[in-house]
Amino acid sequence: MPDSLQGKQIVLAGGSGGLGSATASHLAGVQARLIVSYLSNRERAETLSPIARLIQADLRLEQDRARLLHAAEDLYGLVVFTGSPARLTDPAEAMRLSYETNYLGPILLAREAAARMRKDAIPGSIVLISTMQAAALFSGSTAYAAPKAALLHAARILAKESRGPSGIRVNVICPGVNQAGMAEASIAAGKYDRYIEEGQIPRFGRAIDVARAVRFFLQPDNYITGQVLTVDGGLTL
Repeated sequence: MPDSLQGKQIVLAGGSGGLGSATASHLAGVQARLIVSYLSNRERAETLSPIARLIQADLRLEQDRARLLHAAEDLYGLVVFTGSPARLTDPAEAMRLSYETNYLGPILLAREAAARMRKDAIPGSIVLISTMQAAALFSGSTAYAAPKAALLHAARILAKESRGPSGIRVNVICPGVNQAGMAEASIAAGKYDRYIEEGQIPRFGRAIDVARAVRFFLQPDNYITGQVLTVDGGLTL
């Protein structure tokens, strides 16, 4: 795959976590120009300061989304990693938090980025990170999975609205059980061991698996839009 992302400006929203930092390192390796946003953990984000410009942003806030996009002078790519497991004891509060964090903020940022790309006549690429729980049914996942499924559907609508002469592509990645990010603690606790013991997957996912998929969708000569790629080793089959 040609390293045609050299010099391209890419925003990794919520990109200071496990999946985001692996993607940042992967894209820095092909000399992309990176901006990484984080919500509150500045110390964790600082580990990426040698390869990316860091910006604190809460995607639920219009002014923060505008500040993040304004920082990218010639925005080519947007990848949205932002998410929350919404593990609250009150179901209603959990659903509200999940809706705002897993759907509303990310899709508003994606739509605003697409509008910016159209205005600047940049045929860019937008990649949204959902979850395997949006592509298959898992008991007890209503609060988390439903907004992530809505994100998936809204992204495909945005892809349809953005296709054609603008050249803007919008795609979605659904990670499976991954050794980075939200599932890391659950893997350490043995919650998902049965998937390997029963032969459903050969191994747990690694952050680089998602990073490679992100890079694939970001490639300027990519001919794919409006699609969902489930990176789960076959678990949801």
